[in-house]
Amino acid sequence: MKSKEQTLETARNTIILEANSLLTVAEKIDNQLFQIVEQIIQSKGRVIVTGIGKSAIIGQKIVATLNSTGTPSIFMHAADAIHGDLGIIQEHDIIICISKSGNTPEIKLLVPLLKRGNNCLIAICGNRESYLGIQSDYYLDTYVEKEACPNNLAPTTSTIAQLAIGDALAVCLLESRNFTSEDFAKFHPGGALGKQLFLKVSDVIQTNEIPTVKAKSNIKDVLNEITSKRLGATAVEENNTVIGIITDGDIRRMLEKYDNISGIIASDIMNKAPKMIDANELAADALVVLKKYHINQLIVMNENTFAGILHIQDLLREGIV
Repeated sequence: MKSKEQTLETARNTIILEANSLLTVAEKIDNQLFQIVEQIIQSKGRVIVTGIGKSAIIGQKIVATLNSTGTPSIFMHAADAIHGDLGIIQEHDIIICISKSGNTPEIKLLVPLLKRGNNCLIAICGNRESYLGIQSDYYLDTYVEKEACPNNLAPTTSTIAQLAIGDALAVCLLESRNFTSEDFAKFHPGGALGKQLFLKVSDVIQTNEIPTVKAKSNIKDVLNEITSKRLGATAVEENNTVIGIITDGDIRRMLEKYDNISGIIASDIMNKAPKMIDANELAADALVVLKKYHINQLIVMNENTFAGILHIQDLLREGIV
């Protein structure tokens, strides 16, 4: 077994080798990539990505990235294609075939079948003179001099190159489509990313109770409202207008300042300039305000109507923080 130092050195060398290989791949990008982007943008069909072995795994990731950034895509395993899955391909679809060598038996069998329908065939390949490289309409070069594997066998550097080319293509398509954060939100409604782009303040507070007291409410009523509604604060209203907020912190500061609190009312201790946010604003924007002012609660307004209180814990619960 190797020593700790040798193991760490191997890890570093692997990453350095892969990084250097990517720089070489970047230098090989030429006008064909631009032409591929134009073809896909103008196409009425989808992108069909195929491959076998480790290239197939990379293909699935590329499909996921394309779909999530506005380019409809389907993965078709090269082995399954020759056993019925060729039916996936429609007239206007563009096909991307991924292979390190471009000469595997499955690829040699598949390529003529792919070209039979006159679909545009794009190769992501490490051998321009291979069967796939020669037969393709467009070629993206992912040649690497050496795999990170010490035996130069296990696909490592080559698959990283394939992945990088796929990401580069996806980002170019994204920019060409003027794909915005709002578009991204449509495809990512769940998870932290989607919630940051999609979830509104009104969605977050819809199950919260609405704590409110009057300007002349006594401290006991204020405490009861804060405690019962469990948001660490209450709005102070007068004539159906929010005129302030009282938080747990305001209560603590009052207790430190006054020995006798029996005559104190809500308007005496409230913050007369509470931070507010519209219910239709994004929850992620609410977080920005909370962090900026180092506070835990925001008054939420629906136009001119008090709609509730947003607590930073609400955002934590939704995974926004």
